[in-house]
Amino acid sequence: MTAPDQSAVSPKAEKALRDAMNRLFTGRPVRTDGKLTKQNLWREADVSRATMNRATAVLAEWDNHVNQSTASEHDQKQTEEIALLRRRLNDNRTERQQLQDQVDAAATVIAVLLAENSAFREQLAKRSATVIPLGRSHAARE
Repeated sequence: MTAPDQSAVSPKAEKALRDAMNRLFTGRPVRTDGKLTKQNLWREADVSRATMNRATAVLAEWDNHVNQSTASEHDQKQTEEIALLRRRLNDNRTERQQLQDQVDAAATVIAVLLAENSAFREQLAKRSATVIPLGRSHAARE
């Protein structure tokens, strides 16, 4: 059995990957959005994903650097913040729907009360305007 070949990629591909890694780490990407992802690494290096995957030494350096970088911590904090904001948004949507249901119920009650009020006003208007005295009390006659 022979030892595995340490250089599974050409020197040119390895240099391209290392240059891309440096550009990404220093925040000066040329071909990508600059996020510290392996997808951006191979795109920034302008090599195939398979070529990048064979460059185990470069990937080990990448993983070591990314895991220790403040950018990684920043990305993790952003991910946590996004998750929190999504939960809040979901809670707000639920609350908004509950409030909308309450508004709809109140509008229905108001419409019923308005209809009843209108009916009572019509009934009152149809009554005779003539006042009929009920008669004098017995004490008033004496």
